[in-house]
Amino acid sequence: MPTARDSRAAIERVGRPRDPAIDAAVLEATLAALADDGYGGLRMEDVARRAGTTKPAIRRRWPGRQQLVLAALASRLGTLAAPDTGCTLCDLDESLKLFAAAFRRMPPGVLAPLFADCAADRALRDAFMETLFEPPRAAVAQTLERAYERGDLREAADRDLVVDLIASFVHYRVLFGHAPIDDQQTERTVETLLQGLAADYDRLLAHSRASDAGSAMHHLHA
Repeated sequence: MPTARDSRAAIERVGRPRDPAIDAAVLEATLAALADDGYGGLRMEDVARRAGTTKPAIRRRWPGRQQLVLAALASRLGTLAAPDTGCTLCDLDESLKLFAAAFRRMPPGVLAPLFADCAADRALRDAFMETLFEPPRAAVAQTLERAYERGDLREAADRDLVVDLIASFVHYRVLFGHAPIDDQQTERTVETLLQGLAADYDRLLAHSRASDAGSAMHHLHA
């Protein structure tokens, strides 16, 4: 027959809040394991050992490898805020750099196998998109929306298509690794897009040259 002590212990197990220190240790251990062994080599037992906890403790927080890795990558991604200096060329350049930097902070070779592992399950696929795909895309979309509101971009342009064109530059190079995503490449990408999208590209370029935010980009437009 259960004793009063047994009942109290059961209540404590059910009601005990999660320890944020364990959460943080597990996420850091997951990122370290991904960097060392890749997504295919990730094992819950190894993460638990690195974090100084147990596999059941991890499973209570994240039921599968996909959820654990998504949480770890989200912690690395951080919060992305769209810049708003009033300079379309500068803000779009900075948004694309934030987009690229977010993916550079992730362990290499993880996104493609993780997406493949999530794709067949609707809930996991949605979680992947909401965690890793939407935040940087939303920052770029917000920057473009402000540019449209200022009248800097052509009204006829398809905004969703423009966001996808910008995002594809990052995704394509992250997934295949055939070319760098450095500051100079992002600046040239923005320059090329705006030459086709801007209502008056020369005016945007002049605004950028006159702006402190655009001073670092001037070497492209000499």
